[in-house]
Amino acid sequence: MAKVNSAKYYGTGRRKKSIARVYLVPGTGAIIINKRAMDEFFGLETLKLIVRQPLEATQTTDQFDVLVNVHGGGMTGQAGAIRHGISRALLQADLDYRPTLKKAGFLTRDPRMKERKKYGLKAARRAPQFSKR
Repeated sequence: MAKVNSAKYYGTGRRKKSIARVYLVPGTGAIIINKRAMDEFFGLETLKLIVRQPLEATQTTDQFDVLVNVHGGGMTGQAGAIRHGISRALLQADLDYRPTLKKAGFLTRDPRMKERKKYGLKAARRAPQFSKR
């Protein structure tokens, strides 16, 4: 016997060096990141807030379980990638969410990346210390 409403919505989110594969499954609102609860994965409350933003904007916090696989980058980049992935998956679930998510800026891929190091410098823009003598 097949499950009724066993739809699984997918979205890929990226930010800096982080890539998040997000699956939305109809459920109670649990967010599991790399097989761990979100509270266990992210220590900072601000990062948890970032992850929940698209669900709160569309008022779907208790309609979907969010299953996430994320790798690369740091904690902030991963939180941003998860937010982007959730937003894209919500679009697959219902296209009516598009104006809300677009207005909030959750569908736009943040293009800012780390600048490469240049020769003659210590970092991307950091020059060696200058001394007159």
